[in-house]
Amino acid sequence: MLFEQIKQHGDNFSYIIADETTKETAVIDPNFNTEVITRLLKKKKLQLKYIINTHGHSDHTAGNEEIKHVFGAKIVAHKLSKISKDISVDEGDTVIIGKIPIKIIHTPGHTHDSICLLVDGKLLLTGDTLFVGECGRTDMTGGSSEELYVSLFNKLMKLDDSVKVYPGHDYGSKSYSTIGIEKRTNYTLEKRTLEEFIEFMRD
Repeated sequence: MLFEQIKQHGDNFSYIIADETTKETAVIDPNFNTEVITRLLKKKKLQLKYIINTHGHSDHTAGNEEIKHVFGAKIVAHKLSKISKDISVDEGDTVIIGKIPIKIIHTPGHTHDSICLLVDGKLLLTGDTLFVGECGRTDMTGGSSEELYVSLFNKLMKLDDSVKVYPGHDYGSKSYSTIGIEKRTNYTLEKRTLEEFIEFMRD
């Protein structure tokens, strides 16, 4: 598997996932990084099949139409997303790139349409749901601290500790982490009741 983490503008991450045998490829959140993404795809002769958005905020979707126009790929987003999309997905669905499964985990909280992507059971692209040492904010339109609590503690923290975490923004001390490290060190994931978490997020 070819996996690239891209940060060219500001603190936004984009990602490229490709099956090195078939050359089938997915681009995740092509925000303002379209130039470097296009260059990489062409240089490595990759066949872009899908553009997948972790949620509908413009700092994650700004490059959708440009990348789609160049490569003819299909845009994939959660069924609740209001962005222009070709394929709607929901909890438990799987997107296949060559022989690489990308499992959809619906993780509302930051937005209603937020999803995390579990790649081959080993890598977790978390968008704005979970950062290195932080979690997504819930004070914007569509945000919900109650939903984020469920997404974090009932879904993501149930994954194996070895799963690597790749967030949507470079907010932490490193550009990636693991579920196990976040459990031990991320102050937003300290043991709290739902009511305590809602109050914590309010503060």
